[in-house]
Amino acid sequence: MHTAGAEPAVEAVGLVKRYGRTTAVDGLDLTVRRATVTAVLGPNGAGKTTTIELCEGYRAPDGGRLRVLGLDPVREAALLRPRIGVMLQSGGIYPGVRAVEMLRHVAGLHAHPLDVDALAERLGLAGCGRTPYRRLSGGQKQRLALALAVVGRPELVFLDEPTAGLDPQARHATWELVRELRADGVTVVLTTHYMDEAEELADEVVIVDRGRAIAQGAPLELGGGAAADVLRFAGRPGLDLASLRAALPAGSEVTEPSPGSYRVTGDVGPRLLATVTAWCAQHGVLADRITTRRHTLEDVFLELTGRELRS
Repeated sequence: MHTAGAEPAVEAVGLVKRYGRTTAVDGLDLTVRRATVTAVLGPNGAGKTTTIELCEGYRAPDGGRLRVLGLDPVREAALLRPRIGVMLQSGGIYPGVRAVEMLRHVAGLHAHPLDVDALAERLGLAGCGRTPYRRLSGGQKQRLALALAVVGRPELVFLDEPTAGLDPQARHATWELVRELRADGVTVVLTTHYMDEAEELADEVVIVDRGRAIAQGAPLELGGGAAADVLRFAGRPGLDLASLRAALPAGSEVTEPSPGSYRVTGDVGPRLLATVTAWCAQHGVLADRITTRRHTLEDVFLELTGRELRS
């Protein structure tokens, strides 16, 4: 079992990586505490995959300072690689090799690996253990890549989209494995496009966009806390928001994101709900489709990175 230490598992300061005229990582700062799960989120092309590849030592940075388990991942790669596990989205596995055969081979490279049969069983690989890699389904390949990343009991594991394309059962089995890794003192850094996955697993969330870390914190902190803090209602377009704003409790705000659709933020509770409905009644407004919900991590993500599609 690995114990948490004062030194971060990953520490990047002003990290830079360029590809010709394109700057993929642009002065990024990142700190990952030991024995935690950190989720790295970002739209396509944000620089998150390049950041992880720099941490893994597969690419050399063009600027900044980077330490992984206290080591330079490029110059001290020989010392670092036995201590980390890496899950790739594709590649790195011989097409003709049988699934469990590959898993046993990788386990044999480590001093104290996990039990191969037990790991294969829990990830649903036992039934396809003799199947060549090229004949595995997409989900089976994904689960094998995860098993290969953790079988050596790494101190730090990087998981790239670990549940992409998995069915609900396999997804939840993966979540349980990640929780067990953290409980054993393993540091986990994962990239994901699933906001619920980040909220469910991560101690820390890092949102990356345009090569920079633009937000970092616990999912609940970034989401604004556990209480409901968004109230939405529909009404006629162009309501007098200044008048409604004046009637709301201190610290509340109201906007009209689209004509006839209203969004009230603040400490959403019985008092605020009563204030909004009373104001609407006084002004002859029929409030429709009133809903309340917590400001989610997805809300924060979209507010920070925008809603336009990225290629």
